[in-house]
Amino acid sequence: MKAAIAGGIFLTALASSAGAHEYPTIDRVEYVRVCMRDNPGPTHEMVYKCSCVIDAIAKDMSYEDYVDTSTAANAFTIGGQIGESVRDSETIKKMAARFREAQANAKKACFVR
Repeated sequence: MKAAIAGGIFLTALASSAGAHEYPTIDRVEYVRVCMRDNPGPTHEMVYKCSCVIDAIAKDMSYEDYVDTSTAANAFTIGGQIGESVRDSETIKKMAARFREAQANAKKACFVR
C-alpha cells in the first residue's frame, strides 16, 4: 500500500514538473528539506510529497517570483522595528499572501497537511 501511494506521488511529481519554471537545484533541495522538517512523517514518503510541492509551485510561478514572494513571507518572522516595518508594508503583505496561497494549493494537491 505504501509503495502504491509513494508511486502515485512520484508520478504526480513527475507530471507536475513538466512545463515548470527552472529553479536551481539547491533551492529545490532546501525547500524539500524545510518541508520535511515542518511536516514530519515517513522519510521516503515526505521526500516525494515535499518534492511534489516545490514542483507545483515552480509550475505556477517563475523563480524570480518565488524568491520575492517566499522572502516576503519569511520576513514576517523578523522581530523588532525592522520586522514591524516589513509587516506594515502593503506590498510585502500582498507578496507574502501570494506565496502562502501558492504553497497552500501545492500542499493540498500533494497531500501535505
